[in-house]
Amino acid sequence: MSDVYMPRLSDTMEEGTILRWIKNDGDDVRRGDELVEIETDKAAMTYEADADGILQTLAAEGDTLPIGQVIARLQPAGVASENAPRAPAVPGPAPAADGSGEEDVVGVSETADTRARAREPDSRRSSGPSEEERVRASPLARRIARERGLDLHSLTGTGPGGRIVRADVQDSAPGDGAAVGQDAAPAEDGPQRAKPADVSTAKGTTTVVELTRTQQTIARRMAESKATIPDFSIRTDVDMEKCVKLRSALKRLTHSEDPAGGRATGPAGVPTFNDMVVKASAIALREHPNANGGYRDGRLLLNSRINVGVAVAAEGALVVPTVFDAEEKSLGEIARETRALAQRVRAGTITPPELGGGTFTVSNLGMFGVTSFTAIINPPQAAILSVGALEPRAVVRDGEIVSRHTMTLTLVCDHRILYGADAARFLARIRELLETPSALTL
Repeated sequence: MSDVYMPRLSDTMEEGTILRWIKNDGDDVRRGDELVEIETDKAAMTYEADADGILQTLAAEGDTLPIGQVIARLQPAGVASENAPRAPAVPGPAPAADGSGEEDVVGVSETADTRARAREPDSRRSSGPSEEERVRASPLARRIARERGLDLHSLTGTGPGGRIVRADVQDSAPGDGAAVGQDAAPAEDGPQRAKPADVSTAKGTTTVVELTRTQQTIARRMAESKATIPDFSIRTDVDMEKCVKLRSALKRLTHSEDPAGGRATGPAGVPTFNDMVVKASAIALREHPNANGGYRDGRLLLNSRINVGVAVAAEGALVVPTVFDAEEKSLGEIARETRALAQRVRAGTITPPELGGGTFTVSNLGMFGVTSFTAIINPPQAAILSVGALEPRAVVRDGEIVSRHTMTLTLVCDHRILYGADAARFLARIRELLETPSALTL
């Protein structure tokens, strides 16, 4: 018999959620077969079996379990799965002791130890389960039902074995089910004075939207960043006139006239202005190693590789794939790689290795017309660069007012790693490289 454990699918993964069992109980599984789809803190991944056997699942779809927890077993051929039945479901754990309530929100399933205790007699247990506990429902479904005042007995479960899951509760109309612990108020004659409870309905119907695992991770890491990092920001305007001319020249070089007089597209990979920022940042990071570092436990962590993360807006989340060794790649290579990474993010096919290992981040909202903004540092990185819109602005050159393509860069820094002068020199070097972009093509 071979146990299947919740695998570590990314460097920051602490737990995973069973999205879908690709194989079913009793199926004959071969080594290398796709077994289960797991959602991590960064992406949804398919996990393959590493042994042969008959599948016996121990975790249900929707369960969230820590790394190393047994989620299934592969029985030797000929061993009936009835010899090892699945343990009955028991109520989920209480919220975390620190008051964060994260386990309750995520809907963490019971552990194997809890399942084992559920099968053992215990004099401390009550003589029988409560009326609510006799209904098969996930911990998250129970919590939502309590908040909405729904009677679980009135709902039909669509989960494995008829289990009531989150969707069953959320799909119920507000009036479905009997309200828990509420008695009808007696009618009174005459005008009614508004009660405090009426204020709670002033906003209309409130819809509760549960966060995905990725959104939960983003929320936790951003809150951690703002709570623990003493950050400061500096800003500079960059004259992008030469970058505009360089990009126009590169676009001409990648096109050729066809015999009919039309335009024939040449090799793909014309750099965007954001690609130029990534390349300029990578060169500057080599010259300013502290900006390529991090802070942990009172020490600086200086990274030997320069891996620039590029923030990409995905469905309901912000994902940051990584351009590894960016300073060693040509501008064209960076352009092709960032385009391919963005496509995989939006298609949902990005892999955890492509999302890890970043040492610096570039975030661009210029395409939405945002002139400048202050991004949040992605810990444990030392800084993040915010890129605003490139637009014609009136500037003074040689005593005259002229129009120049200008872009605002905002550098947000961890003050424990970068001091004001260090950060200013680093940002000035990025500006210098963008204002003389021939250095980016070397």
